Amino acid sequence: MTSFKRSLLMLPVLALGACAVAPPSHPTIVSLPGPGKSFPQFQSDDALCQSYASSKTSDAQAASAASQNNAVGTATAGALIGAAAGAALGSLSGNVGAGAGIGAGIGLLGGASVAGDNAQGTANSLQGRFDTAYAQCMVGNGETIEPPSGPAYDAAPVAYPYPAVIVGPGY
Repeated sequence: MTSFKRSLLMLPVLALGACAVAPPSHPTIVSLPGPGKSFPQFQSDDALCQSYASSKTSDAQAASAASQNNAVGTATAGALIGAAAGAALGSLSGNVGAGAGIGAGIGLLGGASVAGDNAQGTANSLQGRFDTAYAQCMVGNGETIEPPSGPAYDAAPVAYPYPAVIVGPGY
């Protein structure tokens, strides 16, 4: 078997591997020591609040496993639908096998793409829940959370002239 064919066989494994969702392990927001708080107090609150946030996202492992199962199902469905469509189109040209193979490959890539998008949504949701719980805990312990930065651009409103209104006779 040539190395090219072996690399093609690994494509589905790589495509599905990109769909894995890791549970959040740390916040993505910036926290600072609160007024009158020492750095050791801040570090203690940080550790406590990360533990608290982890407990509030304790279903992250289950969500991660469900997302992985959905990714496999979506990619498989994409491959099957692609194979069927490819076989149908291949029969028109007299080459059902090649059409099915090409369709399965395209369907797998499309299914893996959709699955990857769904996995990213799950990861974002879990991270958002973790960050919210962490922020609530830190503020509750007297620490400071830096507000998220705004857009990197300042979009000034665009002034459009009003269209001329033409009123004819009888109006």
